[in-house]
Amino acid sequence: MTRHIGFSKPYFTGKELEYIRQAVESGKISGDGIFTRKCHSFFQEKYGFHRLFLTTSCTDALEMSALLLDVEPGDEIIMPSFTFVSTANAFALRGARIVFIDSERAIPNLDANAIEQHVTNKTKAVVAVHYAGIACDMDKILDVAKKHRFAIVEDAAQAIDSYYKGLPLGRIGDFGAFSFHESKNIISGEGGMLAVNDHGYVHRAEILWEKGTNRAAFFRGEVDKYTWLDIGSSFLPSDVMAAILYAQLEKLEEIQNRRKEIWNLYSQGLEPLQEKGFIQLPWIPDYATNNAHMFYILCSDLDTRTRLVCHLQKKNIQAVFHYVPLHRSPFFENKYHGGELPNCLRYSDCLLRLPLYFELTQEQVGGVIDEIHTFYRG
Repeated sequence: MTRHIGFSKPYFTGKELEYIRQAVESGKISGDGIFTRKCHSFFQEKYGFHRLFLTTSCTDALEMSALLLDVEPGDEIIMPSFTFVSTANAFALRGARIVFIDSERAIPNLDANAIEQHVTNKTKAVVAVHYAGIACDMDKILDVAKKHRFAIVEDAAQAIDSYYKGLPLGRIGDFGAFSFHESKNIISGEGGMLAVNDHGYVHRAEILWEKGTNRAAFFRGEVDKYTWLDIGSSFLPSDVMAAILYAQLEKLEEIQNRRKEIWNLYSQGLEPLQEKGFIQLPWIPDYATNNAHMFYILCSDLDTRTRLVCHLQKKNIQAVFHYVPLHRSPFFENKYHGGELPNCLRYSDCLLRLPLYFELTQEQVGGVIDEIHTFYRG
C-alpha cells in the first residue's frame, strides 16, 4: 500500500460555498443570522430539542452550561477522567472541584454505578460524556441525579444523531453540548451547539449567549434598547459558520449511512481477530445506537498497540490513540486525591482509533484490515 490513508478528512457536500455566498449577500454575517436560524429549526424539528444555541465550539457550549448552573468555587462536578480537556475546563474555569470517576469495563463511558459513591452535598452536576457517540446508561444517571438533586450535562460532542432508548442524545439531561469540529460527523470547521432542555434556563441562556445583554430581544423588537443584564460572553458563531453547517445538515442521512457502512466493514473484517482473543471490538449496549463517529480496537497492552501503530505507519496508514487520563495530566495530577481508575488507564493504554471518514473507499478500508491481520499473524 503506497497511498497515504489519513486518520480523518473533512467532507464537503458541495453546497457550502453557495450558502456562504448567500450569507454574505444577505448583508448579515454576524451571529444569529439566516443560517443560524435554519440550523436551529433543523435540530428542533428532527430531534425535538426545547431550545438551541449555536456556539463557536463545544467548549463554549459546556462553558455556557457551567454559567447557567451558577457553578462557583466549592461546587463539585462529577465526570469521567477519560475525556477531552474541555469537559473539565468548562467547570474548572468557574472554580469547581472536578471529581473524576472510572469508565465502564465494556465501553469507555463513565461508570454510572460509581457515581453515587462520589456524591456529596456539594455536588452540582454530573457530566455524561457519550464516548464515540455511544450513549451512557442514562436511566441510572437520571435516578441518582433525581435522588440527590443535581443537574446532568450531556457532553454529546461525538454524539450527533445517536440515541438512548429512542431519545436523541443531548435531549435527556438539563443540557446537551455538541461539537461540529472538522473531525466530527457533521462539521462547520469549528463550531458547537448547546441544547437547553429545561425551560427555566432558556431566558438566561439567550442573555449569556449574547454577551450578557438582551440584544436578541432588541433585534426581535421586544425592547427599545438593549443593555447589560448578566455575565456572559460572545458564544454565538458567525452566520458564515452556520451556512457551512446547514449544507452538512441537508446531507445528514447520506453522511451517516456512509460512515455506518465503513464502520460495519471494519467490524466484520476484524471480527476473526476478536474471536482469537487478539483484540476487542467496540460494543454497543442494547439501549444505545451507533452513529459511527469512530471505530476503535482495544489491543491487549500498551506495547502491542505501540508496535501496531508503527506497523501501520510503515504502510502509510495513520491510526491514533486517544486521551491521556485527565487525573494524570500535568495540570491535575497534584490535585487528584481519588483512587485508581483502572478501566480509564486501560483505554488510555490500549485503545486505537482507525481511519474513518466519508471518502474512505472500500478498498482502503480493506487495506487497513489486511494490515492489522498481517501484524497479528506476525
